[in-house]
Amino acid sequence: MNRTYLLLGSNIGNSKQQLNNAIKLIKKNIGKISRLSGLYVTAAWGNTNQPDFLNQVIIVDTKLSAVQTMQAILAIEKEMGRVRSVKNAPRIIDIDILFFNKHIIQEKTLTVPHPQLPNRRFVLVPLNELSPNFKHPVFQQTIHHLLKNCSDPLNVKKF
Repeated sequence: MNRTYLLLGSNIGNSKQQLNNAIKLIKKNIGKISRLSGLYVTAAWGNTNQPDFLNQVIIVDTKLSAVQTMQAILAIEKEMGRVRSVKNAPRIIDIDILFFNKHIIQEKTLTVPHPQLPNRRFVLVPLNELSPNFKHPVFQQTIHHLLKNCSDPLNVKKF
């Protein structure tokens, strides 16, 4: 069994409902959800001229490989109506693989751990809620330490 940490985000429509819909599809198509963080509101990162995001981290136990998990995620996003346009555009749903076990994967279509994870408070806050002592396999620092040293100025508040 593989353990993956996923970040869910939405800023179009009823974001809370979009996250709930994504969770149902993840259970159906990827695996058993063992833990969920609270919901967090954050201003958009990168392209800031858009609505705030609602984000959540979930931990999923899956029989799928990392590549199969990514394929399932893309299918879920498509089923939910995500249209990929410009980078950092508003999204009905966005699902990112943060960690897959403690693997380091660098392929053309998949990089794990997520390369921007240490730089994004909206990822680290819910991740710290679930697993503050989890060690990042590349940096060999705990999530709590990465959050404490994160320079991202965006405010992350509980929904």
